[in-house]
Amino acid sequence: MRDRLILLPGWGLGISPLEPLAAALQGLDEHLRVEIEPLPELESSDLEEWLDELDSAIPQDAWLGGWSLGGMLASALAARRGDRCCGLLTLASNPSFVSHEQWPSAMPGETFDAFLAGCAADPRMTLKRFSLLCAQGAEDPRGLSRLLLGGAPHTAAPVLMSGLEVLAQLDTRYALQTFRGPQLHLFAGLDGLVPAEAAGDLLRLLPDVEIGLIERASHAFLLEDPHGVAGAIQAFLHESGDD
Repeated sequence: MRDRLILLPGWGLGISPLEPLAAALQGLDEHLRVEIEPLPELESSDLEEWLDELDSAIPQDAWLGGWSLGGMLASALAARRGDRCCGLLTLASNPSFVSHEQWPSAMPGETFDAFLAGCAADPRMTLKRFSLLCAQGAEDPRGLSRLLLGGAPHTAAPVLMSGLEVLAQLDTRYALQTFRGPQLHLFAGLDGLVPAEAAGDLLRLLPDVEIGLIERASHAFLLEDPHGVAGAIQAFLHESGDD
């Protein structure tokens, strides 16, 4: 199953932001099977329920990867699976999305709380604001934001809320330290949601894994430059598959 990569999307915007990357990866390696697994549509914010749902839907012995929240969930699932996961890659995915004493390079708690309240009051407006934050730092932020929002599914408000609550509680530091397979973590230098400093903090936490920072890129860098990101991922997969 070393020829199978499962990608998980981020919060609220569905699978469409990952589709150009999946196509670019397939174009680089015809033997690689790339599949995008939608996030669970649960009204529960119990992390174990989310992981159970993903564990039952995703084939064993595959590579796991994801963007933002998807990368955090892939990290937790990789640690749960251990040797039954070939390796892990994350894109613009912070070990903790919300900052705390042990992980300050993240979104301030009060900012996230305001975001949560906004989603409860007006989910569609919150998604629009979220797409603008995802595109902040891009060459054409408004165009990228429209692209992100245009492909977003009509997710029920309680499901969006539970996704944010899962995002708030996730802290994947221990999972990343526990998982012994190969890891690649890519960050963006102009990310409006995940501070670029998180890349350096993660390197200090995990000095033996591959961590990259794409300097002039937004949180949605996978959509800005799918071919460039696919090239970095393909190099990582091939290098890791040779050992």
